[in-house]
Amino acid sequence: MADGAGADDFSAFDDEEGRYWTVEAARAYLPRLRQLLTILRRAESIAAHARTNGHGKVPGLFRSDQDEAGGDLAADEVEPPPGIDPEAALAEIEDLGIVLRDPARGLVDFPALHPSGVEVLLCWRAGEEDLGWWHLPEDGFAGRRRLPWPREL
Repeated sequence: MADGAGADDFSAFDDEEGRYWTVEAARAYLPRLRQLLTILRRAESIAAHARTNGHGKVPGLFRSDQDEAGGDLAADEVEPPPGIDPEAALAEIEDLGIVLRDPARGLVDFPALHPSGVEVLLCWRAGEEDLGWWHLPEDGFAGRRRLPWPREL
């Protein structure tokens, strides 16, 4: 996908209703997602700084370039394409059905369909080099399991 590609340029879904991502499509979308998350994280940082009237840091916001699991968040800071504001970045993520769980950590879920027909979530977080995790919707982040997924659920 080209750096300037947007939601209209990307076909990600493996069903006719357009609800589920394939592992391959989610992986292919990560470069674009990194750009969009950079826009959202920068906007959040600016807003947090503004809330302190420029005189300090907001506790807990971007404490360092590493998240609590040791992922390198700075590695995911990429130059976003020009002309995309935070609203447009968020709209693109939502339009593609990606669930933004935590903008500061860059935690997202891609709805997917296991071959057995069970709905699952492909889970990725900024700082992770590749999409390598999945979980059942009811298990959340704590229930993440490594890809590939088992044959049966």
